[in-house]
Amino acid sequence: MGADPVVVRMTELAERSDPGLRRVLRGGLVNMAGAVVGAGLNLALIVAVTRAFTQEAAGLLFSATSVFLIAAAVANVGAPDGLVYFIARLRVLGRPGAVPRLVRLATVPAVLAACAAAVLMAAFAGPMADALGTDDAAVYLRLLAVFLPFAVLLDTALAATRAHHTMTATAVLDKVGRPLAQLGLVAAIALSGSAGVLALAWAGPYLPAAVLAWFWLGRILRRGAPDGSGAEGARAPDPVSPAEFWSFSLPRAVAGVAQMGVQRGGVVLTALLGGLTGAAVFTAATRVMVVGQFGAQTVLSAAQPRFAEQLATGDHDGVRALYAAGSSWLMCLTWPLYLTALVFAPEVMGVFGEGYAAGATALAVVCVGQLAASLLGMGDLILTMAGRTGVNLFNNLLALAVSVAGCLLLVPAAGATGGALALVAAVLVRKGLPLWQLRGHVVLRPLGRPVLVAAGGCLLWFGGLPLAAEHLFGGVAAPAAAVAAGVLGHLATVWACRGLLGLRN
Repeated sequence: MGADPVVVRMTELAERSDPGLRRVLRGGLVNMAGAVVGAGLNLALIVAVTRAFTQEAAGLLFSATSVFLIAAAVANVGAPDGLVYFIARLRVLGRPGAVPRLVRLATVPAVLAACAAAVLMAAFAGPMADALGTDDAAVYLRLLAVFLPFAVLLDTALAATRAHHTMTATAVLDKVGRPLAQLGLVAAIALSGSAGVLALAWAGPYLPAAVLAWFWLGRILRRGAPDGSGAEGARAPDPVSPAEFWSFSLPRAVAGVAQMGVQRGGVVLTALLGGLTGAAVFTAATRVMVVGQFGAQTVLSAAQPRFAEQLATGDHDGVRALYAAGSSWLMCLTWPLYLTALVFAPEVMGVFGEGYAAGATALAVVCVGQLAASLLGMGDLILTMAGRTGVNLFNNLLALAVSVAGCLLLVPAAGATGGALALVAAVLVRKGLPLWQLRGHVVLRPLGRPVLVAAGGCLLWFGGLPLAAEHLFGGVAAPAAAVAAGVLGHLATVWACRGLLGLRN
């Protein structure tokens, strides 16, 4: 599916009036608004669970939902990434009429795989409950299995909307609507004093979210349907064959499972090796990473189709420019969170209630690891959008192996802190390798001027200032005031450096 010179030329002309960075930034801002709300809702959900229920009940919910999310990553068979990659290429190469067929090609196998995974999840609920040491786990897993196909449908539809540079659906439905419904249902259960249907409260919102996502996608596809002038392109042979689509998507499916295994497998392994209480502490300690990922995903989701378009047309200079700018945006969004949590690790863990203070060291480890991961940028995303899904698969499998080995070695001795060390090692492997692997295709320099400016500003306002306030004045009030002042200083720095950071393209 090579680039048509006429289409490429038309794309270049269009980009002069609507520059690529501006388009990504516009989509990122929409996503960021949803991510800010979604991050707060997800954190509130975890706090509600840890404060309203025992550590054993919280650990059970976190472990069961981790199994659910890993199963969803298996069941989507890479369809979401395949849709973003190929829809972006079809649109930039002037073949929008092929998009509906592509959506059907991706969705049917994903739904069938989700149904099969749900059956297996329900069938093996008993053995998993025996491993966790509680019969309630079987009930949780069987309830979650019912909603697994809806989670896959939701991911597939939202990926197709993002490929059309429509970020609003993801922000409204997945980042705000679903977690808001989860929080409301969990709060209602907490008031009733019953933990038996927590899994239903957590998974139930996937059903209406999936229905609304497909309705939203249908509207986008109808608007984008070719008119009479595009009928010839619509009648042309489908430019994406099933073999081509699945040769890209299936390696991404396995890589996605490995990536989810790194993110969520630590919870399950900590529960198996250190008990449900340890899993609850580990989950609470790693929530800052999940909250940060909401911010990171705002940039990644907006940049993904743009990278696919640039690589399809051979615009490597544009890839490098977007990589540099996007890395600085990631840091401006996430470093304030990680640095603040690092400085105030004991106080942050105290938010989750009594018994969670032991996770302060684990939280500090996670924060340091995520600071380094943000610095490395989006090389893994570029590797995928370059079509090198086999290499991406190797990276994710290696990261998963590092995570599992680390948990087996460290969790029995160090508990949640050992799980955090294993998680950080795996993330750095996955983020670092693509920069070396892409050296012969697109040379990426992670320490460019935008990144250094973003790092310096964040370290000053969210590292140096709170630590100085704590050293000079003591207590908590002065450092907290310093963080508030740091927010203002950070916003002023970003505004003053907006040209260098690519925010004024």
